[in-house]
Amino acid sequence: LRGRYGGAMANVLQIAPITTAQLEQLLPMIAAYQRFYEVEDIDGERNRAFFSRFVGRRDDGLLLGAWQDEDLAGYACLYWHFTSLVPAETVLMNDLYVDPAARGRGVGRALIEASASVARERGAHHLEWATAPDNEMAQRLYDATGAERTTWIEYELEL
Repeated sequence: LRGRYGGAMANVLQIAPITTAQLEQLLPMIAAYQRFYEVEDIDGERNRAFFSRFVGRRDDGLLLGAWQDEDLAGYACLYWHFTSLVPAETVLMNDLYVDPAARGRGVGRALIEASASVARERGAHHLEWATAPDNEMAQRLYDATGAERTTWIEYELEL
């Protein structure tokens, strides 16, 4: 998948599944995403073990990277998910993160479009995601994609 972002000298943006060789480059960005959401105990080894299960096309999900030349500009982590309401498979875009230096240049939109393409290829009913109520920058992007903001309230029970 290819897209363009940037100013007068726009560079080609490539969206592709993260490879085993690229995982080490992705891990600091995953930690930055976790810091953004105020995770207190970021464990690099736990991240490596957990996210390696999404490298390449796996049964659990997929990591997509957005690359500008050799630089990682952002990523999305997709989980294969289900809904009993339809009933059908859905795809949960659990993580979407764009490097601060690349924000506002179409990287997030390109990752959403690539995630939707993956969901369509899988025959999923829909792509879904959530964000923090105060993440207004992300919400502006999400509202501009044509996605419908739901009225569901989420709960978490820590175990």
